[in-house]
Amino acid sequence: MNIETKRLRITELTPDMAEYVHLNSLDDDNRRFVPDEVFKTVEAAEKAVASLISYYDQPAKPQVYAILLKESGQQIGHVQAVPIKYGWEVGYHIAKEFTKKGYATEAVQNFLPEIMERLGIAEIHGVCHADNIASIKVLENCGFHLMEQPKTLFQLLCSKLTFMRCWHKLFYILQI
Repeated sequence: MNIETKRLRITELTPDMAEYVHLNSLDDDNRRFVPDEVFKTVEAAEKAVASLISYYDQPAKPQVYAILLKESGQQIGHVQAVPIKYGWEVGYHIAKEFTKKGYATEAVQNFLPEIMERLGIAEIHGVCHADNIASIKVLENCGFHLMEQPKTLFQLLCSKLTFMRCWHKLFYILQI
């Protein structure tokens, strides 16, 4: 996959991106909102990137792509579609120094039609921490709508291990 937008290029990860993946994973927002995506060492990031690269030809696995600035080629984050218990979830992260510039919205808006077609899906979920105002804005700007929050929804979308953490999360959905 190679998507070009006005300012960005969304492309497959390569092994040489592991150091940036490691450094980007250490920022405070990433540690707070997606602690399972923190790589404490470059070696851990290299292992994760190698696994993610191997998933590109396995559509039932996480599909994670680098976000690069079009002009400079600098990596600024990632966008992903990840299988969850009942469907797919979109995820994204932009390095702190590049936030508040609309990059996440631009990446997600352009990524979704491509990945949804590739995966053959008509809906995708967006899940974010209730305190993550920036992520809420990205989802809403990309056409997602807040779902009802009944207890059964949390039970459907969350495993037993993460059930209690889900009470602090908001579930959004985009249907095409």
